[in-house]
Amino acid sequence: MAELLEKIAEYWSTRTEGYSEVNHKELEGMQKEAWLGTLTGQFPQIPKEELRILDIGTGPGFFPVILAEAGYHVTAVDYTEDMLHKAAENAGSLGERISFYRMDAQNLEFEDESFDVIISRNLTWNLEKPVQAYQEWYRVLRPGGRLLNFDANWYGYLYDETQREGYERDRKNVEQYQLDDHYLCTDIDAMEEIALKVPLSRMQRPEWDQSVLDRIGFCEIKADVDVWRRVWSKEEKLNYGSTPMFMIQGCKGQVDIHA
Repeated sequence: MAELLEKIAEYWSTRTEGYSEVNHKELEGMQKEAWLGTLTGQFPQIPKEELRILDIGTGPGFFPVILAEAGYHVTAVDYTEDMLHKAAENAGSLGERISFYRMDAQNLEFEDESFDVIISRNLTWNLEKPVQAYQEWYRVLRPGGRLLNFDANWYGYLYDETQREGYERDRKNVEQYQLDDHYLCTDIDAMEEIALKVPLSRMQRPEWDQSVLDRIGFCEIKADVDVWRRVWSKEEKLNYGSTPMFMIQGCKGQVDIHA
């Protein structure tokens, strides 16, 4: 596991600047308010100054930046050191409300029941042990806490011919509209090599996630398969039309003191 984890971290180190540029586009466009509303609309009814939020796989820090700007305090973790440095740089003075830590999403170093909200985006698909990650996330959630995970079947085209056709169609659409191709401007061979070694590329999601969260003990499990319509720009919709982003959410049940 350690060897693949380091390979994944090495890959994302090479993506730091490019991924940060994508985040800057989001901060400057409609996505900023769309994402903020999507996140906060699901937060538990706890005063903003008391809410403890954990962003897992923070990358260049998009979620912590928009939440800190809105007055929240956020703990953000990532395994890639270069991403954490870029996230702190992007946060600037907002970093006063953000705590950054280098940490493996599958082996968190926080105590049990430390957070009211866990958020994550585009992470679970490239984990070697996603079930273990979800178990860890459940462990560090407080009773009544919520999980909001955003992801997609990004590399299903490596296993499914219909998805392959959709992927090729996306590439043609991006070229037709003369937009940046978010796949081809990266080291696609390296990413596909990683995608073939992790389990979720061949799973049907979010159905897989719903089943796992249920087994772990989450309640109020819901999947929003249309969230991409609200938070993606036109460029993102054309790049990823065949792999729409979903939001999977779940709650950690309250402890019944009378049980």
